[in-house]
Amino acid sequence: MITRQQTDVLIIGAGPSGSSAAALLRKKGHQVVILERQHFPRFSIGESLLPQSMVFLEEAGLLDVIREHVDECAFQYKNGASFLRGKQRSFYDFREKFSEGPGTTWQVRRASFDQLLANQAQAYGTDIRYGHEVIAVDVDAEQPVLTVRDEAGTEYQIQGKFLLDASGFGRILPKFLDLESPSDFPVRRAVFTHIEDGILDDPAFDREKILIAVHEKDHRAWYWLIPFADGRASFGVVAEQDFFDHYGYTGDTSSDALEQLFKAILQGEPALSHLLRNAQFDTPVRTLVGYSANVKHLADKNYALLGNAGEFLDPVFSSGVTIALKSSSLAVPLVERVLQGQHVDWATAYEQPLREGIQVFRAYVESWYSGEFQDVVFSQNQHVELREMVSSLLAGYAWDMNNPIHKNAKRRLKMIAEYCREGLSQEPLLRG
Repeated sequence: MITRQQTDVLIIGAGPSGSSAAALLRKKGHQVVILERQHFPRFSIGESLLPQSMVFLEEAGLLDVIREHVDECAFQYKNGASFLRGKQRSFYDFREKFSEGPGTTWQVRRASFDQLLANQAQAYGTDIRYGHEVIAVDVDAEQPVLTVRDEAGTEYQIQGKFLLDASGFGRILPKFLDLESPSDFPVRRAVFTHIEDGILDDPAFDREKILIAVHEKDHRAWYWLIPFADGRASFGVVAEQDFFDHYGYTGDTSSDALEQLFKAILQGEPALSHLLRNAQFDTPVRTLVGYSANVKHLADKNYALLGNAGEFLDPVFSSGVTIALKSSSLAVPLVERVLQGQHVDWATAYEQPLREGIQVFRAYVESWYSGEFQDVVFSQNQHVELREMVSSLLAGYAWDMNNPIHKNAKRRLKMIAEYCREGLSQEPLLRG
């Protein structure tokens, strides 16, 4: 006979959104169980944090544990973003921004980072069950019930007063509840790995900034280079399938085939290949395709989707962890109200404000691939205040609606790009 357990809040997934939500809930004294299919530490990308994340980590009581392990984990201090396109170079210093809040953060190995957050959530009293897989979901009753299988093959049910899906790309609730909605982004593939970067005192490279390099011949394709503090780096390329077809890629997902593909692509980038001339590819190369995702809705009366489980845009501006932490920060006070027997309008109180910032990120992602935002980034004709407003977005402050360029972001970006290209005064664009 299958047993049934009880708790206050059920969370699927022990990544950043799950651990931060658990930490926030435990600070309020609620019982929390996290069900995590994998074991930590485990490899993940999304290593370049944004300064806005620091606000949410501190709120959840998770920032100090990161600070304590910066040297041990070789987390790299980060103060901005650098851009490269052919011979064009540009950079933004996140300390020089429009929005209030932190201007620095770190670039982290997610295996260590996620483990630290999960360990701290456990220290606060969260019950994290690694190797436990959700195999059925029932949200029809007042309190949701999950059927779970552990690694020994034992199945049990667990009921909570509320359910949070922080399963990331696993997207447990969207799959079980038929919530998935097609993304309107083109299907893109990311190929990525960790390398010994071999970069020694190169004046063209700043380890305190993520480097985003645009492919010289296809501006829809771009690379990330995220340095860590021990001479290693996360390295990836993102493009649509026709770009990879040009290099004869057949879809072979073996590490050897992907490494050969990666090196062939890199050879066509003189500046980047010179920067990485001493790099050692010593870690299996991975790929992820069709990662952009959306859902019909983000919450209902007894569940909510956090972070990537709800919507993932694109890795270009490293927004994933920031959106994940923001979703936890927004959701937990509402979960508390549910636990107290209050009614919550999740569409108005959670989905709408969360999507406000996501839509700002979306406008910039779309503008990046259309080339308009690239023209802004590489423009030598940027008003200092406009640079500060753009820097705020790149630092993750997408929910700061006092930033004039966030209002009607898509239309305004078109105007900014036009003004930058034609060398016009940008004063009219700085008004709210």
